[in-house]
Amino acid sequence: MSDSLFNVHFTAEGVCVGKLRNEVTLSALEPFQVTRMLATDEGKFQGGEDTAPTPLEFFLTGLVGCLMTQVRVFAKRLKIPIDDVNVVCRAKWEAIRDPVGPYQGRPVGFEIDIDVKSEADPEKVTELISAARRGCFVEQTLGQANEIVHNLKVNGRSV
Repeated sequence: MSDSLFNVHFTAEGVCVGKLRNEVTLSALEPFQVTRMLATDEGKFQGGEDTAPTPLEFFLTGLVGCLMTQVRVFAKRLKIPIDDVNVVCRAKWEAIRDPVGPYQGRPVGFEIDIDVKSEADPEKVTELISAARRGCFVEQTLGQANEIVHNLKVNGRSV
């Protein structure tokens, strides 16, 4: 029997609509249902028009936002009073030579500072942060190797 309390299931479908602009329709399927559209673009450095945040900006927003949300949700559930939470994430990548493409991205690392304003015992706040980190789906995804399967079609035909 599974220990699962609930499932989280999303899909994202992107279309190209400009030089490097993409419009991505995101659908949450479980545990709630909603559909939203988010656009991404690149700055002039990459040849884009800077009309929307870059994918990396959304990526980091997801990481920081997820962690901040979980701290507040878990604080309420664990009855640990908090007045404020501030999170700063420093993320670095490097572009290295690639034998086929112009470059390949390689993560260097992430450093996250969490500042919690609370009258609770610091040990309880430490436990809260540990629980929130375990509950943050984005951080948990980053913290382990993940299999990513790509299915390629060329002109609508699988290759």
